[in-house]
Amino acid sequence: MDVVIGIDTGTTATKGVAIGPRGEVRALTSVHYPLSVPGPGRAELDPERLSAAAVEALVDVAGQCREHGDRVTAIGLSAFLHALVPMSADGTPLGPLITWADGRSAAQCEAIVASGRKASLQARTGTPVHPMSPLTKLAWWGENDPEVLHGTPRWGGVKELIVAALADEPFLVDLSLASGTGLYDIHSRKWDDEALSIAGVRAGQLAEVVPTVHRLRLRADVASAAGLPRDLPLIIGAADGPLANLGVGATPAGIAAVSLGTSGALRTVVDRPTNDQAGRLFCYALTEDRWVIGGAVNNAGSVVRWAGESFAGGFERPGAEGEDADERDAALLEEAAGIIAGSEGLLCLPYLLGERAPWWRPGMRGAYLGLRREHTRPHLVRAAVEGVCQQLALVRDSFDAEGCPVTEIRATGGAVASSLWVSILSSALDLPVAVADTPEGTALGACLLARHALGELPDLDEAAALVPIGRHTTPDPADAAFYRKLRPLVEKSALAVLDVVAELDRLAPEPLPGTEKAVRS
Repeated sequence: MDVVIGIDTGTTATKGVAIGPRGEVRALTSVHYPLSVPGPGRAELDPERLSAAAVEALVDVAGQCREHGDRVTAIGLSAFLHALVPMSADGTPLGPLITWADGRSAAQCEAIVASGRKASLQARTGTPVHPMSPLTKLAWWGENDPEVLHGTPRWGGVKELIVAALADEPFLVDLSLASGTGLYDIHSRKWDDEALSIAGVRAGQLAEVVPTVHRLRLRADVASAAGLPRDLPLIIGAADGPLANLGVGATPAGIAAVSLGTSGALRTVVDRPTNDQAGRLFCYALTEDRWVIGGAVNNAGSVVRWAGESFAGGFERPGAEGEDADERDAALLEEAAGIIAGSEGLLCLPYLLGERAPWWRPGMRGAYLGLRREHTRPHLVRAAVEGVCQQLALVRDSFDAEGCPVTEIRATGGAVASSLWVSILSSALDLPVAVADTPEGTALGACLLARHALGELPDLDEAAALVPIGRHTTPDPADAAFYRKLRPLVEKSALAVLDVVAELDRLAPEPLPGTEKAVRS
């Protein structure tokens, strides 16, 4: 049959998927790579490995399609937001790629906030002023190595790297990725003068912005390796978050998408760029006339993986490839399922990697509150899962405040394989949750956007009928009422400990033992 390939470049792996006309998955692959943490607050990837992984994933999926006798009609691209990499004039990376999880620009972020420019910048760019954003990352570079900042011919992100690896095109980025840089005015559709001034770069150092349906041409060597024609439509695509909404059928009004992987996010689609007056929500493009508002949380499935590494006495240590770690995560969650809602008076602030939405405050740190001798490992694990879901519920509360009520959740990501994750999420949000039948919602979204670009899916809302949905979960009324009462304490305690953790950071300037190495999330 005719199929479309989606390539999704993520923080720890590049996924490739091929889907048929009715959304059925015909081929699937995953290429993993390590996340490097060379020091406290830093999070980097090897850009050359990222580029190679995109080619490898495409070649693998295209080969599977040939084995099935399927014909590839298009390719769509997805990439994660908020990355930054220095590049030469020909697109060659000149250093590591700094990811969204890198927090080194906290001081620059605080300076922008103190200057009173935070609200107006977010209103124009749609991106919260936070260390995740390329805006503050570039400002950090300007203060720490201004010669490199100004002398680097080009500054890009993941999509610019992947386009250079796969396409025979000039330096390009799609509207969706550009809208997440903090440097692009989403209303006037140009690089923002004030943001560029703060970042210390010129518009000429940044990529040309094109629509998410823009068609590219495959490089000759990539086309040959994949066994595909060079004139095959290669659609530049969008960012992973907006595409995840499309990939789970969460584009109609009232339906929101939750992604639960290493990190998490809650997003809903609107028909124009929207300013959140309280500054709690981002606004990123899916297409020129469909936009996604929402909030991302730094910590999701990673909190269970951390718990397994830290509290897993009696469990077998994980193997190098991560399969044993997945099994251990499942065992920990099975234990935690025996604990009642609220973890018997234990509240977790699961900010192991800091936190983003809804406060966008650098320096957030994790904590357990109410810890007693009676609390065991299952209590600690359940409380961590509850903490993540409560954070997403705070984002949902912001939707209500902006007049964008949600009546249904579509969920995707590795964590939704756990019934405990889904049941707690449903009760914390007090909404029914439908789990997408494929965990590769973002790659599927890239495929569907490619079909839209070809005119085969004129109305993106039609994607909801193409996305297979597995199990449905409804909130437990008693648990939902309890979480609603608990939520103000989450916000109160999170903001109350900011000064304490700031002082702790000042008292412990040296890196923790073992942090200066490559880690796999």
